Amino acid sequence: MPYQSSGDRRNNVQIGVGRSIWTGTPPPAISERALDGIPGCVAWVALLFSVASAVAFPRTVLLIAALLGAYSAIRFLLAGIANAMGLRRIRQWEATDWKARYDQERQKRPAGMLNWESVHHVILIPNYKEPMDILCRTLDNLAAQYEAKQRITIVMAMEAGEDGCTEKAECLRELYEHQFANFHYTVHPRGLPGEMQCKSANQVWAARWIKRKLVDQHSYNIDHILVTTMDADTRWHPQHFYALTYLFAINPKRYECVWQAPIRYHGNIWEINPLMRLINAYATSLELAYLAAPWWLPMPMSSYALSLRLLDNSGYWDADVIADEWHMFIKAFFARNGEIHLEPVFLPFLADATTGVNLWDAIKNRYSQTLRHAWGSKEVGYMLAKMLEHPEIPIGQSMQLLFRIAHDILLAGAGWIILTIGSQLPLLLHPTLREETFRAGFSDPTFAILQLSFLTVSILGIVFWIQDIGVRPPRTRPQTFSERVLTLLSFPLLPILTVIFVALPTLQAQTRLLVGIPLQFRVTKKL
Repeated sequence: MPYQSSGDRRNNVQIGVGRSIWTGTPPPAISERALDGIPGCVAWVALLFSVASAVAFPRTVLLIAALLGAYSAIRFLLAGIANAMGLRRIRQWEATDWKARYDQERQKRPAGMLNWESVHHVILIPNYKEPMDILCRTLDNLAAQYEAKQRITIVMAMEAGEDGCTEKAECLRELYEHQFANFHYTVHPRGLPGEMQCKSANQVWAARWIKRKLVDQHSYNIDHILVTTMDADTRWHPQHFYALTYLFAINPKRYECVWQAPIRYHGNIWEINPLMRLINAYATSLELAYLAAPWWLPMPMSSYALSLRLLDNSGYWDADVIADEWHMFIKAFFARNGEIHLEPVFLPFLADATTGVNLWDAIKNRYSQTLRHAWGSKEVGYMLAKMLEHPEIPIGQSMQLLFRIAHDILLAGAGWIILTIGSQLPLLLHPTLREETFRAGFSDPTFAILQLSFLTVSILGIVFWIQDIGVRPPRTRPQTFSERVLTLLSFPLLPILTVIFVALPTLQAQTRLLVGIPLQFRVTKKL
């Protein structure tokens, strides 16, 4: 029988709720807090530098901002190319018969391959106060996957903090256990020492339990089990686990891999406010671009898979981490002495975007979600700490991963400050410089770089939008006049939307980490 929690045995103070619950925990050590504060420190140094330079060296900071804008434009241009490459790969993967391809590979090189029938999938579904219809929709999707009755074990990872969670899990098991090889549920207790009651803590509780259940008690081969952890609203591509079986079976380095499919925020696209769709189109395009581009190092996001062997050797997820994906990848990287990489699965899955009862509610929910994601800024410090702990790993490998982690985090924080303030404040403070710059126009290199960068990013925004339209699900209702108007407004408003939904929550999270203020967040409405 699944573990049954006896409830909260400690008097921890609950300080916030979201997709998961956060209970009070002891403050981190000073050294850990110092490392956590690196992105926030860099952001505030960038702010002071931009303001001081705008006063003392206006042309210099204006040039730095222009160069950063040019870099961002080139990055977006490469993302547009990579996104087109990814869309082509998706079409190719959707047309593939994975079992036939396995049989062909088996004839060529049988050594190092697993038997097709031996691969088993364990799917962890951490959830907290998710509506029954969402969980049923998710399980219906999983039941339709390839050979679900033979090779899929479901683990509903429930939270003791949700009243009636055991009854909900029992109901789901009664409805769905006949559609899978195994159907279990766990109940993560509240208030365990040294952990937050969040998704990561729930995952490690469920993963350790299922390892004992399948491997220790029922003699499943740990080397043949692939663990997928997913959000409760994830809907996998119909061929996802068919392809994943092939990828796991043929890869001789299967215990050094994390598998990631591209995310499409289309699960409820026709229910969200039209102003938010362009932001989601950007996110969808960039996630696919990271997976498809050979010049970028991809990282796990939201829902991903790794072998139970790798998970066990790495010590599972840490139970005090909000943003678990990058943290787990870093942990596995050092557990395997740097021999870890992410393999793309070019079969996109659907995720629900945040919404609300009105526009203001939708804005607050999206902001809260980005704030939670931005808590991954901690991983810069975590990566540095692990590098100091493991000097035996070649510095080149570690630096490559550190650069990948720090790049997006610092660009969204300090980079945005320099680009925004550095390109505007010098002109506001120095009327003569402003007049000279506008009089010179495109003959001024700084002015030309800034304008061309802005134009490039704007054009690519339209490209991303068109690419996103081409893969959206059919409309569930006719388009209204107000919807058309808001859609058109989203393009000129994109810089403001980016500030609200990317820059500000990132800076807030990094500042909180700098001064040691714990994150508080609430449930983000998606339906």
